[in-house]
Amino acid sequence: MGLIEDFIARYRKEYDFYDQAARLVAQVLEGRLQGAGIRSMVTSRAKAVSRLEAKVSKRNLAKNYVSMDDIYNDIVDLAGVRVALYFPGERGQVDSMIKSLFFFAEPQKEFPSAPSPTYPKRFSGYWATHYRVQLRESSLNDAQKRYKDARIEIQVASVLMHAWAEVEHDLVYKPLQGKLSEDEYAILDELNGLVIAGEIALERLQKAGEARVATGGRAFSNHYDLAAHLLNAAGPILKGPVTDTALGRVDLLFDLLNKLSLSKPDLLRPYVTTLHSDTERRPLAEQIIDQLLAEDDSRYKIYEEVRLNRPVPGDYGPALQEAMDPDVHEAIGFFLAHWIAFERTVRVKAQAISGERYPAMPTSRILEKLGLLSDDTLKEIERIRRIRNNVVHGVEIPHIFDLREAALRIQAIADHINHESPNMN
Repeated sequence: MGLIEDFIARYRKEYDFYDQAARLVAQVLEGRLQGAGIRSMVTSRAKAVSRLEAKVSKRNLAKNYVSMDDIYNDIVDLAGVRVALYFPGERGQVDSMIKSLFFFAEPQKEFPSAPSPTYPKRFSGYWATHYRVQLRESSLNDAQKRYKDARIEIQVASVLMHAWAEVEHDLVYKPLQGKLSEDEYAILDELNGLVIAGEIALERLQKAGEARVATGGRAFSNHYDLAAHLLNAAGPILKGPVTDTALGRVDLLFDLLNKLSLSKPDLLRPYVTTLHSDTERRPLAEQIIDQLLAEDDSRYKIYEEVRLNRPVPGDYGPALQEAMDPDVHEAIGFFLAHWIAFERTVRVKAQAISGERYPAMPTSRILEKLGLLSDDTLKEIERIRRIRNNVVHGVEIPHIFDLREAALRIQAIADHINHESPNMN
């Protein structure tokens, strides 16, 4: 048996491995895209054995493989994920998301990249970005660790461009009835021009939708509308463009707004105006959710129910909380009860001093303005706030000791605020 046959025989045994690795990447990416309000279709696959055999045999004529490793290093799309975007203008946002989620096995490739097309063209051809990535080990459970070294190719393009690329690839590179005629090449080029014009129309459609959503009295019809509105509304406030990775879980925010009957641009405006620009640390959706929770602590329970209905990979969520160790579950409840009491204490104290209403969370600015806490205590509150954010937004499950220690410490700080004389300027 020759080298090519040995490779194909080995790949047949590894097919399920590559298929599952691609599925894991697709699941993570699809969940984040949906959560951020990016319309897309995400599919995955392991390369079909018949197609791989034909590809390897053809490339061997030029590469002259001498070992199995030569083939594995050359064929980089054994596991593949395709992201077909409704709106091509969102490729930049998806780029940021992929870079935050995965480890890059090699630099990304932008198309068109070839110095000259494979046949005479008037139009630019294939517009897409290809990524070669690996799953981050920290995102995998013990049963999934075996997939951490798998290389997965992610292809990002518009739905129209993906469709045209499939047609061109099968007809030009895998012709079943011989080389195409000059007229057939011209028709493919014409179709490419129609696709590019279609992408321009999609971008105009996106802008028209954003203008429609901006109408203050109209309710958001879905979380995609909400995401589009936040991208437009937050930009002037934050004095710069807002990317989709800065939005966070807009789907959860949309569900919570619906539950609270606040799902309109004009009703959302007061929360948008208080946003801050450190979106890497605190995505916009989380900032608004936290303001909503701070206004009324009974909303914590509503938000927990919202998260239960929209689980995504990587979010431990209320569903897992139900199955976790009872001691951990109790510690989470103990901590949240004390944090909610702390929020209430700060809000009441600040309102009593200034006569103003403070519905938002106890921010660093408000705590500093109270003039009751040392710099070290303010830093300690920020540490405890990070624990709170992890618990509320499903980032990770803190250790029982950390939860209980933080709860007791925040209670002590609240008691101190209650008994100290204010010094608000």
